[in-house]
Amino acid sequence: MKAVICTKYGPPEVLQLREIPKPAPKKDEVCIRICATAVTASDIVIRSSRLPLRFWLPMRLALGLTKPRKPVIGMVLAGVVESIGQGITRFQVGDPVYGVTGFGLGAYAEYTCMKETDSMYGCLAHKPRQIGYEEATAAAYGGLLALQRIEEGNLQPGHKVVIYGASGTSGTIAVQLAKARGAEVTAICSTRHLAFVESLGADRVIDYMDENASPTAERYDLMLDTAGKAKSSKLKEACRKALRGNGKFISIDDGKLELSSRRLNAIAELIDAGKIKPIVDRVYPLERIAEAHAYVESGHKRGGVAVTIEMGS
Repeated sequence: MKAVICTKYGPPEVLQLREIPKPAPKKDEVCIRICATAVTASDIVIRSSRLPLRFWLPMRLALGLTKPRKPVIGMVLAGVVESIGQGITRFQVGDPVYGVTGFGLGAYAEYTCMKETDSMYGCLAHKPRQIGYEEATAAAYGGLLALQRIEEGNLQPGHKVVIYGASGTSGTIAVQLAKARGAEVTAICSTRHLAFVESLGADRVIDYMDENASPTAERYDLMLDTAGKAKSSKLKEACRKALRGNGKFISIDDGKLELSSRRLNAIAELIDAGKIKPIVDRVYPLERIAEAHAYVESGHKRGGVAVTIEMGS
C-alpha cells in the first residue's frame, strides 16, 4: 500500500511517499481503508520536533530520538471498515468511520488498523452521515478538542463565552458548539476571518490584530483559548481579566486530549442534526502532503486542512 513516511525530523520535505506492506487486523481490531486524513498542529509538532526545551527530551524518548519510531505519522482519519477481527462488536465491514489514532499514528496511509475500544492509541466512531470524508477529519480532531474543553467549562444556556482563535479547526467548531448550547459567543480571530467567523453564528467578533480592541464591559463565564498558550496578546490577557469571579479560563493546551468515541458519537449527532458544520479550508492529494504541512505551518488556514487518499495514489 501507499503511505507517507517521515524519514527524519525536519521541514515538510522529510515526508516521502513510499510503498509499505498492508496491515492485517488482530482479533480486537478493524482494518480501515482511509479515504481522507488531515494535517493537524499535532502532526506539525511530531514531524518538526520543534518543542519547548522542557518537553524536547521526553517527547524524543516517547516518539523516537532521530526520527519517529512509527514512520507513518498522522493522527486523524475518515474511511471505510475493510475487514474486522473476530472479537469486533461495534463495527461491520463497509461501515463509514472517523476517528483519531492518538499514539498509534498511522493515518498517512491507504490502510491502518485500530482497536474499537478507546485508549491512548485511538478512538473510532461511525462517521456523520451528512458530510464527506474530508469534512469528517475536521470534525474528528477539532470536534474532540472543542467538545472536551466546553464540557470541562460546564458551559450552560445563557452563559457568556469568549473564544480566542475562533477561525481554527477547533475554534470554528467551538463557536458552533457554544451557540448550540445556548451561549452568547464573543469570537476573536484575525482581520481576514472576521466575516467568516460571524457567519458561524458568533454574536460578536473582535479583531485580535486591532491594538485598540478590548472585550466588552460585560463579564464572561468562560474563556476558551483555542489558539494555545504559546500565542499571547494584550487582548487575550484583557479577556482573561474580564472573567467573572467564578469564571473559567480553559486552553486547548490544558492537559491531554481525551480520545473518546462517546464524544465522536455526540459530534456526529450534532452534525447530522444540522447544528454544527466542520470547516475545511483546503484539500490536498496524498502526494502533495508536504505542501499541506507547509500551508498549515504558515498559520493562515481557517478550519481544517484535509488530505485525500485514493487507492493507487
